[in-house]
Amino acid sequence: MATNYIPSSKKLIYSRVAELNQVSKAELLEEFSLTSSTMTRLLDEMMAEGLLKVSGYGESKGGRKPILYEVNQGYGYIFGLDISRVVSSLGLFDMQMNARSIVHWRMDEGMTPEQFVTHAANYMKSFQNDLQIRPEQIIGIGIGAVGPIDREQGVIVNPLHFAAPGWTNVPICQMLQEKTGFRTMLENGANTALLGEQWAHRYAGMQHMLYVHAGAGIRSAMMSGGQLVHGTNDMEGAVGQMIIQAGGDRLGEYGNYGALETYVSVESILRKAVMQAKLGRSDLAERYNVPPDAISYDVLLKALAGEDPFVKELFTESAAYFGIGLANLINIFHPEKIILGGALVNSHELFYQTAVEVARKNTYYYPQYEPSFTKGELREDAVATGAAIMVRQALEL
Repeated sequence: MATNYIPSSKKLIYSRVAELNQVSKAELLEEFSLTSSTMTRLLDEMMAEGLLKVSGYGESKGGRKPILYEVNQGYGYIFGLDISRVVSSLGLFDMQMNARSIVHWRMDEGMTPEQFVTHAANYMKSFQNDLQIRPEQIIGIGIGAVGPIDREQGVIVNPLHFAAPGWTNVPICQMLQEKTGFRTMLENGANTALLGEQWAHRYAGMQHMLYVHAGAGIRSAMMSGGQLVHGTNDMEGAVGQMIIQAGGDRLGEYGNYGALETYVSVESILRKAVMQAKLGRSDLAERYNVPPDAISYDVLLKALAGEDPFVKELFTESAAYFGIGLANLINIFHPEKIILGGALVNSHELFYQTAVEVARKNTYYYPQYEPSFTKGELREDAVATGAAIMVRQALEL
């Protein structure tokens, strides 16, 4: 996307109609510095092109009932693709961002980039066949992927923790375009998740939002003034390298010592569980009939659901560190709303509540300033939804 693109009045009006769902010409005139004749011309133009349609009539304020306009959901369709380490998803959305079909699949050892593209393309064909959508009706594919990425080149650079090999310097946009023939755009998954959640909360008028995902790693996105904040690079996982304990441990052979990710990640919790089982301080291995090295995250989730005190302490401690990291971000950015997601956040209500409580207690100016916390409206579909929204936003009208 070109950073110097200035949207036309037509594009701005279309975007506003999409946000408001239904709107009259008079309401649009209150928001745009256009003459009545210019507004009429632009609305008629978009009606003729099939971008907008009449949804009905509003309440009369003394004269004729005003015509209400809405986005024509059948103008085209957009694929939203979430590329994540554990579970990926694909959704097909109409122009009102209604999910017409959506599917999720596990990212196992066989899901190489080539296999992934074939898998996703097959689902796309299936969706089109089921809904009788012609290829020319597809606007494009939006991708929200684990970073780091090169957004302009459409490349997934060198993400960590994929089960399958080959996820280094993957020209994912080129691969999908060649396989499907559809225009493709790439963005960090955390950013598209925030775009999706902003859309879901659009009637609340939120302008400053923070999204933090805690799972295999920690990913974050920030929105200020209703716009995504991009740095000089797309290293979305860098927030996990925030140092929260000077002289602390390091997760593996990379990153900072004492970094947040060392204490808040699936890998860090698993390592502690395995180590304690080997020392005989936990009976997880015996209870689930596996060797200590074979203790998996699924085993920990089962134990957590069963109120195992040792596992509860592991997750509670991790959640407390997560809360400290959240407080640091909140004290820098001062968002109105913080959306939390990821495998750890969704592992148990205990994790979420502990993290929120610690974050609130360590937020400066609390309780005078108290941002709201949520797991989001879209949950696991936020990345794919936001990726589709990104494509619609990129329409040049």
